[in-house]
Amino acid sequence: MTATQSQYTGTYELDFERPLVNLEKKIAELEAHAGEAGADITTEIRTLRRKHTDMLKKAYANLSAWNTVRVARHPGRPQSVDYIRACVKDFCELHGDRNYGDDPAILTGFGRIGSHKCMIIAHNKGKDTHQRILTNFGMAHPEGYRKALAKLKLAEKYNLPGVMLIDTPGAYPGIGAEERGQAEAIAVNLRELSRLRVPLVSVVIGEGASGGALGIGIADRVAMLQYAWYSVISPEGCSSILWKSSDQAERAAEALRLTAQENLRLGVIDAVIEEPMGAAHRNPDVAAENVGKWIAQTLRELKRFKIQNLVQRRADKLRKLGEFSE
Repeated sequence: MTATQSQYTGTYELDFERPLVNLEKKIAELEAHAGEAGADITTEIRTLRRKHTDMLKKAYANLSAWNTVRVARHPGRPQSVDYIRACVKDFCELHGDRNYGDDPAILTGFGRIGSHKCMIIAHNKGKDTHQRILTNFGMAHPEGYRKALAKLKLAEKYNLPGVMLIDTPGAYPGIGAEERGQAEAIAVNLRELSRLRVPLVSVVIGEGASGGALGIGIADRVAMLQYAWYSVISPEGCSSILWKSSDQAERAAEALRLTAQENLRLGVIDAVIEEPMGAAHRNPDVAAENVGKWIAQTLRELKRFKIQNLVQRRADKLRKLGEFSE
């Protein structure tokens, strides 16, 4: 596979990517017959590759907020399990919240990123239809958030940092989840993570919606991948509330300021992790390498702080969120 070809081999296409996909198919066809032809076809392939690179840069240079949401939802985009497989060594999964049950929408376990032993907490969307139904498409129940907190408390006991990967359209809104205390479970996580006595880092790798994201989003350093989104509500949910229809999702996406660049500008996050050209679904390996490097470097920096200073800085940071002046 050449650098010009998408590593996503499914049939899903974003409309603004369609000319790119068509060009990739043409390049692949020419390459398949390159050995049978002469120098002319080789020159044509080289020209088309340059054209493809230019088109790709132009397509992703100024993505709208709504197209950013669509890229973050791309079925070929790497998920938490892909990042764990690529970045985490010796991963040992842990199950259950020691209260009600085990929620597959939240993955937890010990692992090692670079030289750092840590506790991994991650949303799990599922890779196929069966897994997606099992995990509610990454929408966790209250036992998922209690499971995450229990494992982070275990990490605190052994003085290990927590690494959280966020990718969820929101917490599960079902009746059972509400009966078992969905809002209370998230609220307790917000409180407890704000004062946990170990370094915490969090990365929004895809979707970061509402309390479902915040339940594992309180950290000393929060980063977003370049084409992820992070907001108080999804564009469709916002549109349904404000305009009584989901038809205004594109308009809502712009109003929510949900892109990585906007979240950085507003001080909600601390860093934007660059994605490979054409977004993470085109080159998951490079995306994973960038995420792994950022986490390892950030943990190295955080470990230099005395723990009481780290907790105080985290509290100060949280209190400053939402400040504004007229």
